[in-house]
Amino acid sequence: MTLQQLKYIVTVADCGNITEAAEKLFISQPSLSAAIHNLENEMGVTAFVRSNKGVTVTREGEELLSFARMLLEQADNMKDYFGGGEKRTPKFSVSCQHYSFAVNAFVDLIKKYDADQYSFIIRETQTGEIIEDVSDGKSEIGVIYLSEHNEEVISKLIKNNNLVFEEMYVAGPHVFISNNHPLAEKEIIATDDLQAYPYLVYEQGNKNSFYFSEEFMSMLDFPKNIQVRDRATLFNLVIGLNGFTVSSGVLDAELNGSSIIAKPLAVDKTMRIGIVKKKNMVLSKYACFYVEALKNHLSID
Repeated sequence: MTLQQLKYIVTVADCGNITEAAEKLFISQPSLSAAIHNLENEMGVTAFVRSNKGVTVTREGEELLSFARMLLEQADNMKDYFGGGEKRTPKFSVSCQHYSFAVNAFVDLIKKYDADQYSFIIRETQTGEIIEDVSDGKSEIGVIYLSEHNEEVISKLIKNNNLVFEEMYVAGPHVFISNNHPLAEKEIIATDDLQAYPYLVYEQGNKNSFYFSEEFMSMLDFPKNIQVRDRATLFNLVIGLNGFTVSSGVLDAELNGSSIIAKPLAVDKTMRIGIVKKKNMVLSKYACFYVEALKNHLSID
């Protein structure tokens, strides 16, 4: 097994077509096919199912790709660490729940490593996809929270994907409402106060259960529920419908607007915000900077 072979299978998986992958890798199609077959034989797996339409990754192929991406990323990290004289394109990807501090830390990262060329990715996405992204090597780290209501299920999923959770910040749940909301003058808001208003939550796709929810409270606790996919829509509905959502209480006026405010929720619970990463994986310098930027924004806010 060589790093070149690992790069080959990742490129084929990304392209979904051996001919296209061969062109991208500047090698002949027969040479690429032979290299993949040799790796499959060495590992004792069938990574791809070939057809006239291209290739489809098998279940065991997904596992092989996960390891391949991790090893390639670790090789890049080693080159970054020891190859100080080599000019390399900065690369980093993070998947996160819909947090303003995660976006602000990403902005800090780009400002720190601004260059003629870079490839940075931030995915604000569903909880299950965050864990899948990190497990599959699509993102180096993920940003999620654990609490009393979801920890057993999410922690098991993290462990089963050979990931670890590192706690960074403990927050008390807050209600996000508009500054013109009828409850805006209250110092602390109780769940009973919210019954008359629409509860806005992020839709979680096939894993749309209480355990994968970004919000601290179940939709079953409230009669009016609206599911959305992005942060801008959620906050527009918070303002337009006197709706509310429940999160960490960490807000950024420049990013979310001054019309959204946070009020403590009267519950004796906590949200443990942190990162997920591959077990025993050495983070790149970009990921390390991003983690420190996250800590800074969380402590400032």
